[in-house]
Amino acid sequence: MEKSKAMKRDSIATARLLSEALPLMQRYDGAVVVIKLGGHAMSSAEAMDNFARDVVMLRQCGLNPVIVHGGGPMINSMLEKLDIPTEFVNGKRVSTPETVEVVEMVLSGKVNKNIVQAINNQGGKAVGLSGKDGNFIQCVKAAGDLGMVGDPVKVDAEVIKSLTDGGFIPVIAPIGTGENGETFNINGDTAAGAVASGLDADRLLLLTDVEGVKDAEGDVLTNLTSDQVASLTKEGVIAGGMIPKTQTALDAINGGVRAVVIMDGRAPHACLLELFTDYGAGSMIRA
Repeated sequence: MEKSKAMKRDSIATARLLSEALPLMQRYDGAVVVIKLGGHAMSSAEAMDNFARDVVMLRQCGLNPVIVHGGGPMINSMLEKLDIPTEFVNGKRVSTPETVEVVEMVLSGKVNKNIVQAINNQGGKAVGLSGKDGNFIQCVKAAGDLGMVGDPVKVDAEVIKSLTDGGFIPVIAPIGTGENGETFNINGDTAAGAVASGLDADRLLLLTDVEGVKDAEGDVLTNLTSDQVASLTKEGVIAGGMIPKTQTALDAINGGVRAVVIMDGRAPHACLLELFTDYGAGSMIRA
């Protein structure tokens, strides 16, 4: 009897949450949401299944989710197996022609297709591609001695729009193409920001392994403007690995994205919490 009563209370609570989420579902109906997948959300089959289920729910609720993924640990593992040395400069992988071949193989192959399969297993219709497909992410060589690392300069949004209009969920590996057909390795966050700008996305969600942008006392700042981000960076409050993420956010906002959220991908159902509750799940940055 007590178990039955507890189940009833849980069911009522679930129904109440769904009812309270209705205005937010209506607000995001038809919106493009670009999600950068990486870190903990890719660390296990269970985490991947949970993420995939949430993505399918977003699509079911009328949103247009677009996934851009990383895969650094998988690349490192394959390079080690092939006995190919890896070098990093300021946290960025130096991509020799030999390294780029492995990066493309891992990202566009195993990692991309695992994500596609996970989403399809949850009832979605996912399609995997890289920025080389249809030449939809065009790059120039990044500054510095990073080898074949690319900076996106043009995103052909029609390639992605044709998929979302058809009811598909695009899953994008961050590989781009150069003016002369070169293959470029793109930082996952950078690629996600470029795709979000090209699609005029309503939201860019950067899933990370931290709670968000923190102030000097270590508390998460839930709402920030571009000017506040610039000030916090100048003061040294935003530092280290958070700087590239906030810079990606600022670039995306300047490119037309309405808001960027740097959020904790370790939190269960993080994307649903951010979009369909007033609580949110990280640090939102607006113009």
